[in-house]
Amino acid sequence: MIEFRGVTKRFPDGTVAVDELDLTVDAGKITVFVGPSGCGKTTSLRMINRMIDPSGGTITVDGRDIMSTDAPDLRRGIGYVIQQAGLFPHRTILDNIATVPLLLGWAKDKARKRATELMEIVGLVPEMAKRYPAQLSGGQQQRVGVARALAADPPILLMDEPFSAVDPVVRETLQDELLRLQSELGKTIVFVTHDIDEAVKLGDKVAVFRTGGLLAQYDEPGRLLARPADRFVDNFVGRDRGYRGLGFLSSADLPLGELPTVALGAQVPKGSGWVLVVDERRQPQGWFHGAEHGGALVVGAEQVVPGGSLYDVSSGSLRSALDAALSSPSGQGVAIDADGAVAGSISADDVLRALADTRRDEPVA
Repeated sequence: MIEFRGVTKRFPDGTVAVDELDLTVDAGKITVFVGPSGCGKTTSLRMINRMIDPSGGTITVDGRDIMSTDAPDLRRGIGYVIQQAGLFPHRTILDNIATVPLLLGWAKDKARKRATELMEIVGLVPEMAKRYPAQLSGGQQQRVGVARALAADPPILLMDEPFSAVDPVVRETLQDELLRLQSELGKTIVFVTHDIDEAVKLGDKVAVFRTGGLLAQYDEPGRLLARPADRFVDNFVGRDRGYRGLGFLSSADLPLGELPTVALGAQVPKGSGWVLVVDERRQPQGWFHGAEHGGALVVGAEQVVPGGSLYDVSSGSLRSALDAALSSPSGQGVAIDADGAVAGSISADDVLRALADTRRDEPVA
């Protein structure tokens, strides 16, 4: 557990970056610091490992004041991931990952074995071990950065906007990978971002900072979206916070409807409407509109219309269900099971009815 008690950071020019911060970071959870530029979120993060020392107040890690610990020793027990990975360009990927274990005195063979294991854990193929950072994509470099931070198995991981320098598709993949890793490793993670969507996706709790280093609200993501503390938080979270808030509401009770399907290459009855095209494992491939083709064979990708997003009934939310319905060309969202096979259909009306039921059952604050 990490605790901030009355923590202030004032720079020599008089600028107050963090002002009387009181906050507890729960052990084994992801806590996200988010806010506009100049709000003190990165300064707060960097005070945890004493990259910056506080001007006042106390920061404790597992009950121990960080100022009573030698700064280099403190940092060796805390993983640190920054923007663009910060890798050593003259070292191979394997040796980059092994850096901290070697500094801690591990034997070279043991450190490299650990690095090899971590490459697999973060999704890097063994062939990359002897490559150099410049030979990797931005997303691959960030995976190396995460692996390096985990190499000595630290209980705490600090991540300072680690995914902001990659494109949106890679960024989403890295976010999903981080959530997967956290489900297996259970680290105490403090994550800094300026992106509220990233914050609510990753955080078990989210701390919203306002300019001047003041904590505006510290809450679970669903509560933050549903009950912003003030106008600043409301504006920062954004106008579509109601839609994002659906991501924290269970879809367990949504009814599934029937869904007509057809295998690739099969005959579609003449005059039929939208039919979902599936492969041999009943996994959706897209949609086919029989009336447009007059009962033609389903042949080739040129006749299959992209199907929109999919709703996973094993882990879905009202947001994913509604998005599946709204993005489908047929107006019927495709529900899939844990194996990716078609489980049925979902309609936007069903989602909205479930939302209304949830609001009726929700206690008044």
